[in-house]
Amino acid sequence: MTKLFETGEPQDITAVLESKDARVAFQKKLVTDYPDDSILAVKLNIPGPIKNNDQLHRGFNHGLLSLIQLLQATNAAVKLVAQWDKPTGNEAFLTVSGALETVKRQAVAFEDQDAFGRLFDVDVFGHGQSTALSRTKLGLPVRKCFICGRPAKACARSRRHSISELQVKISQVFDQEFKGEAGVVNDD
Repeated sequence: MTKLFETGEPQDITAVLESKDARVAFQKKLVTDYPDDSILAVKLNIPGPIKNNDQLHRGFNHGLLSLIQLLQATNAAVKLVAQWDKPTGNEAFLTVSGALETVKRQAVAFEDQDAFGRLFDVDVFGHGQSTALSRTKLGLPVRKCFICGRPAKACARSRRHSISELQVKISQVFDQEFKGEAGVVNDD
């Protein structure tokens, strides 16, 4: 199994909250700077104190490229506005031509397409709105927990799964996604 969480700089709640504040401020700026576009804020859902390292960064870039290709396949104009590689995690901000609802449906398709996409969180906002459009507002099902299939928010709130259980599952997903490729450290 991939030694995915053995390296990296442990993060505390203060650092994570400061990163969230920076993200929210940047998103508000993007809504002003790109009033006619849909805006995507992309990040990995990584539990525990290790939020970034070489393997997580590589996985993020791999998934980000897949998302961009999915969006471009619909002839949407996609622009990578910013990409952050912080100890608190990788994040990217894209602008996409197209209706907010259409772009959100594409983002949900990416998040739900396979186990690797399920590790990503893609918020979609813009066209004057600085808050993300929800799945439920579009009549889409809520996000499912990738361990048990229950609603993901309910599992997160109740802490139904331990950090180590979640990290094992994420490591398995990474192993499957990058099976046989150089650059992934395995125990084998």
